Amino acid sequence: MIRTNIDGHPWYREPWPWILMSGPALVVVAAVVTAWIAIKGADGLVSDDYYKQGLAVNQVLGRDKRAGELGLKAELMRSEQQIRVLLTGGARFLPPDRIVMKLSHPTRSGEDQTLTLTAEGAGFYTGKLSAKVGGRWSVSLEDAGGQWRLFGQWLADAEKSQQFSAGAAHEPADGS
Repeated sequence: MIRTNIDGHPWYREPWPWILMSGPALVVVAAVVTAWIAIKGADGLVSDDYYKQGLAVNQVLGRDKRAGELGLKAELMRSEQQIRVLLTGGARFLPPDRIVMKLSHPTRSGEDQTLTLTAEGAGFYTGKLSAKVGGRWSVSLEDAGGQWRLFGQWLADAEKSQQFSAGAAHEPADGS
């Protein structure tokens, strides 16, 4: 026998029990969604060898300093998937046969690319992107032997070429 209240309605026809149960039900749904996000979205920010990575920073800074000593400057140009770099330096700079270009996206590491650019002569190097790029990227230009490195920010959608020089703060061509 179902009990009814004074008005003759069963309990499940009243709004108050449902209103009171909706709070805990929403918490359960939020907990399930949070657990799903935590399981699917590994951040990848924690590294097991963080100490070794910290020590490697000094080596990278030494390569940046070496680029400054050589007076290196680069101009990065893009046409669709083709990349062209004009690399110039001081009197002591001997242009290598190839340079390595690393593109790193600030938030989507799965889209990072490493290209080997080959010399065309007169300081020009060319290569081809493996995927389309857009937006802001961190760019590293370095010799294959790891002696020097130029680093800067690149706005891939900009129509103008991007200038890089050793030891300078690099902003995209449009200043954004």
